[in-house]
Amino acid sequence: MPETPGFPARRAAMRLLDAVLRRGETLDQAMSSSTKGLDHFADRALARAIAGDALRYMVDLDALIDSATRKNLPDDAKARMVLRIMLVQWLQLDTPPHAVIATGLPLLQGGPRKLAHGVFSTLVRQEVKLPEVPTLPDRVMMRWGERGEDIARGLAVPPAVDLTLRNPEETAQWTEKLGGISLARGHVRLARGATISELPGYAEGEWWVQDLAASLPARLLGAGEGRTVLDLCAAPGGKTLQLAAAGWKVTALDISDKRLERLRENTERTGLAAEVIVADALEWQPEGQFDTILLDAPCTATGTCRRHPDVLHRIGSRQIDEMADLQEDLLQRASTWLKPDGQFVYAVCSLEEEEGVKQNFPAALTPDPISADECPESLAGACSGNHIQTHPGMHAEAGGLDGFFIARFRRAV
Repeated sequence: MPETPGFPARRAAMRLLDAVLRRGETLDQAMSSSTKGLDHFADRALARAIAGDALRYMVDLDALIDSATRKNLPDDAKARMVLRIMLVQWLQLDTPPHAVIATGLPLLQGGPRKLAHGVFSTLVRQEVKLPEVPTLPDRVMMRWGERGEDIARGLAVPPAVDLTLRNPEETAQWTEKLGGISLARGHVRLARGATISELPGYAEGEWWVQDLAASLPARLLGAGEGRTVLDLCAAPGGKTLQLAAAGWKVTALDISDKRLERLRENTERTGLAAEVIVADALEWQPEGQFDTILLDAPCTATGTCRRHPDVLHRIGSRQIDEMADLQEDLLQRASTWLKPDGQFVYAVCSLEEEEGVKQNFPAALTPDPISADECPESLAGACSGNHIQTHPGMHAEAGGLDGFFIARFRRAV
């Protein structure tokens, strides 16, 4: 018997959710195996969209499901998983209820279809709605505290596309040419949906895609004027391109040769130069010291929850502690490669205090205050002392931005 049109994409969405919630995989990791057999890009994109929004609104979806059952379904019940998929299509993706039922109930082959149909139909009759701002899981709210509500506002807005310009002096020109807005010098923000490779300036290497928050660490180092900088954990390479464009002599190191491929492609497209090294920073040893070091350290990446809502459900205290320990090891080792009085910038795309303000920074590094004119005016409230902290709720009305903790230091003379 032929499958209902659209059913394979829903089945893939359920596989994605299972991979995240049961096996702890990221959405990116799970895409290949979960969408195997889907021939069309649109089907894979739909599966990702369903799973992503189900994770983004899971607390609220579960509250709706529980309101329509006499006894709460177990958290890992297949019927609950299917109802999440059905509800998010109707409430968030505007799929007609009849199409939701036709493609959703077959996921419960041999299971409680009558129950799922009844719960869904009840909620449709009640004309329920999802809140404008997703409710965060309790354990996440406990970690993020008062920031939680502001951060959650950023989850409700589809991320915009940010570009970093090779020549910041041409900000006004490229903002007009690309039809975007600018939140900082050297930055242009575009609406979602554009085909990147077809935009003006792409082939000529005039810009590259990079979230505004991710561009801040390199901005704190200013003009290179031929001095040396080590970009540690450099892939996918946006910061390397910034540093090279600002006149630094860049050594870009990362453990992943595959992830460095994008950096190599972008240096070729932009004509910018960098020495690229594939190595483990915990084992590699440079021949000499550097004028400046930028460490964009491996982290839990909870600051990317707009694009990767799986982090809301995968990350807990164990992963946070493991990453904080790894970051401390990298900091201790890398700080010895810095020349006296050299600048050191540490960055993580994390919202966890253990990876940021509570990190154990080496005694040899002293805080280097960030002046008001070094922080984009649009993010003035994010700068304090020697660090910058952004979160997804900032500029949510214009597409938000990733959450980063960035700190600048100097090595004692």
